[in-house]
Order: sequence, then C-alpha cells, then structure tokens
Amino acid sequence: MSLTLPSPAAAAWRLSRLPALWFSVATLVVGALMALPVLAVISHVLSTGTGDTWAHLSATVLPDYIRSTLVLCVGVGFGTACMGVGAAWLVTRYDFPLRGALEWALVLPLAVPAYVMAYTYTDLLQFVGPVQTALREAFGWTRADYWFPDVRSLGGAVVLFSLVLYPYVYMLARTAFLERAGGMLEAGRSLGLGPWASFFRVSLPLARPAIAAGVALALMETLADFGAVSYFGVQTFTTGIYRAWFSLGDRVAAAQLATALLGFVVLVLAMERLSRGRARFHDTTLRRARFASVRLRGGRAALAVAACLLPLCLGFLLPAGILLEMAVTEGDAQFGTRFIELARNSVTVSAMTAFIAVLLALLLGYAARLQASWLVRGVHRLAGLGYALPGTVIAVGVLIPVTRIDNWLTDWASRTWGWEGGLLITGGLAGLVYACAVRFLTPAVQAVDAGLLKVTPNMDNASRSLGLTPAATLRRVHFPLLRGSLLTAALLVFIDVMKELPATLVMRPFNFDTLATQAYTLASDERLTEASTAALAIVVVGLLPLIVLSREIARGRQGDAAPQ
Repeated sequence: MSLTLPSPAAAAWRLSRLPALWFSVATLVVGALMALPVLAVISHVLSTGTGDTWAHLSATVLPDYIRSTLVLCVGVGFGTACMGVGAAWLVTRYDFPLRGALEWALVLPLAVPAYVMAYTYTDLLQFVGPVQTALREAFGWTRADYWFPDVRSLGGAVVLFSLVLYPYVYMLARTAFLERAGGMLEAGRSLGLGPWASFFRVSLPLARPAIAAGVALALMETLADFGAVSYFGVQTFTTGIYRAWFSLGDRVAAAQLATALLGFVVLVLAMERLSRGRARFHDTTLRRARFASVRLRGGRAALAVAACLLPLCLGFLLPAGILLEMAVTEGDAQFGTRFIELARNSVTVSAMTAFIAVLLALLLGYAARLQASWLVRGVHRLAGLGYALPGTVIAVGVLIPVTRIDNWLTDWASRTWGWEGGLLITGGLAGLVYACAVRFLTPAVQAVDAGLLKVTPNMDNASRSLGLTPAATLRRVHFPLLRGSLLTAALLVFIDVMKELPATLVMRPFNFDTLATQAYTLASDERLTEASTAALAIVVVGLLPLIVLSREIARGRQGDAAPQ
C-alpha cells in the first residue's frame, strides 16, 4: 500500500487556512451565545408546558395584552408613517424657509427615550400641570366644567411613540426620495402628472420598501418598550413579563409571555418582508438626475414650515425644554455624590458593553469576509436578531440558563474553596453586560460591516502574498483602516445601553442603579422634578450620535444638490 504525501504547496495552503478556520469556530461560538436567550425562552416553555398558569393568563390578562399591543402597533405604524413620510417629502421636494435646518433637526427626537417623554408630558398635561392650571385660571373653570384627554392612556402612548419614533421612517424615506425622485418625477411631469399625483403614483410606490423598513423599526421599538407603557398603565406583553417574573415570581409565566411577544416580533418582520412581495425597485439610469426643488412662497411656505416644526417641537424641543426647566429650578436633591455614582454605573455598563460588542462585531464581520459559507453567513445574520428582541425577552432568556449555571458554579466554588461570596454571574455585572451585548450587537455589526466593505479585497490578497496570516492581516491592515468605523460602532452601542431600561431593571445586581433606572424609579413615585436630572443627562448623551448623523444628512443634501 502506497502512501501519498501532500505537495508542499497543498500543505502550505492548508496551514494558511487554519487561522481562518479558527475565526469560523469563534464565530459559531458567538452565534450560539447570541441565540441562547431565545432558545432558552422557547425551550423553557416547551419543557414545562402551558399548564394552569397559561390557562389563567388566557382567561384574565392575555386578551388585554393582545388588544393593547395590536392597537399600539396599528396606531404607531400609522402615526410614524404619516409624520415621517410627510416631513421627508417636504424637505426633499420643496424649498422653503428653514428647510436646511429642519432637514437635519427632524432626527433629534430619537435622542429622547420614550419613557423620558412620558414623564415630561405627564408633568405638562396632568390635572395639576401648567396647561390645565392655566385653563382653569383663564376661564374660571372647575374640574367638572371641562374635559381634557388623559395623557396616561393607550391613546397617549400611541401619540408619544409616534413622536419619538417617526425619525426612523423620516430618514429612510428621505433617502429613498432623494435616490429615486429626480428622473422619475421628470418623466411623470412629462406625462402630465401634478404634484399630488406624482407623490402618490410615482414617489410613494418607489419608496415603499424604505417606508416599510422604517415602520418595522418603529414597531419593534414599540414592542420592546417597558418604561413608557408601564408609567402610562398600559397593559402590554413587556409589562406582563416584568410583573410575572418579579411580582408573581413565576418563571414559566414570564417565559410564556416572552414567547408570545416573540410571535409579535416575527409577525412584524414577516409583514415588512411580505409588503415588498416580488416587487423590485431598481434605478436603471446610469447617473442620478439632479433633483430640482419647488420653491414655496407665502402661505404654502408657512404651512410647510409648520408641518415640519410640529413634530420637531412636540418630539424634542418641548420635552427637552421642560426637562431643562425642571432640572434647573428643582432637580434631584441628590445631584452630588449620588448622581456621580449613577453616572459612573451607567458609563461602566455602557463602556463594557460597547467594548465587547465591537470586538464581537469585528470577529463576525472579518469571519464573513474570510469565508462566505452559508453557516458563517447564517451566524452573521443571527447576530442581528437581538436588536429585534425586547429587552425583557432577552433578560428572561439570559436569566433562565445563566441562573442555573451560576448556582452550579457557586456550589462548586463553595465545595472546592469554601467560597461564600454569592452568585458569580448574576450577582455582578457580567449578566447585565451579556444581556446588553445580545440586545445591541446589531448596530456594531452594521457599522463594522460598512467599514469592511470600503476595504478592497486586493489588500487581503497583497497581505497574504507577503506571508501574513488572517489574524496578522486583521491587526496590521484592516484595524488601522477601520478605526473610524469601530469608534462609530462603540458610540452607537454606548448610547443605546445608556438609554436601555427593561433589561437593566431585570438584570442589574442588587443595589445597583443607573441613570435610566433612577429616572424610572423617581417618576414611578411621582417625583417627576427629581427624575428630570437623570432624564436630561440621558437626553444630552443621546444627542452625540445624532449630531454626527445630522451632519451626514446635511452633507447628503449638498451632494444631491450638486450638478451632475
């Protein structure tokens, strides 16, 4: 029997592929960690069954959860679509006073978390608030003489989420209008279409995928919210999960509700995909036609300015002004040492999560660049699932397996070394950072992928020809070129974790508070003026990435206006 030895070239090729294989293995491990919370929730329900708990939920609170969630989704979807598409069409199609400033300022409501908006509008519109007090003093009314809408209601939640989340639709619709409008609108005008007909028959159908994607993002944020709906007393799945876990102490009920909420998330994503169907929206021109804006004057210009200012004022300027006024006049009595501790806790968790998320995103992106196998691509897509999942679902999915592992580790350490320090993972920051990393890995992956796409594959080939391994290529070639993308990814994750509330409430260690939990706790106790200090700090930090985003929007308008 003869033994065939591999050629030196074949052996060298296999050795060069070995580091790439380790990248793929590490990617599979990361994918398993990202999928663990979802699998834990589903498997826990399947292993325990529905039983009496689910029957009790179905007969009592589940119908309210379903009805409130459906009303929220329909109302927020309609509200964000109307405000986002309308504002995007005005700033791209028409020229009017303040358009340049409004074009980038319309994204600022994203800096205000929904629960912060809920606190500010409650203080403004409640019975003892300045609005109703001014009405009673001006007209001499008593409580029985007039009717005023209750802001802490399901309808108030719909309006609030629409004001906070419409920028998702605005940004995507604006980009779609700019990319597809020029040549198409000229063709429509040549066929005799007026402004309204051009919008409904040309621009709106072409922008439909972008609008659907923006509405889907807004709905996923709505489904994930806990602070605003809890403060408003709206019965949704997120409040039910939190109540079942902490108030009732029923892990099975929390997992069952989390699974039902996952069904709503899957339904939203499926509807967004089905809305596109088999339609394709391609630009068949070789170059983009210059987009000529229509100049508005007089009353029409005033109406356009008012239409853009209204969501901006209600979604950012008014709540930010209320927070600033409350923080300056009264604010948190513990602003000193206690506030520094809260800020330090928030920064610590956010910085740790951002660092881990960027490392994982770099690993996932580079592994997908090295090997385009279906398995690596699948794991890469799986890593983006966490952003579509509510923080309460991820927290429950993390607690179920991690608690068991934590108890086993504690018992083992106690038997081996006499350890009496309590739980190792859930008793510290590790569990909270893990949950936040799963929740917010998607922005980091997207930023790193965008940076890697700008690096030509010729650089990889050149480094390999010089004898560099994939790991050395990443360290010496890609990393210096990706510094801007990595900083952007870290900034996005940092801001998201600063604002995160439900996962932090569930996963935080004992006696560990952040700015978000402090604002929620004080507001829940009706201490709105004291909550304003922490809430304002969150808003100010949230403005940092939006300033960068606004500058990009302004540059995009300048580029589109340039002659071709």
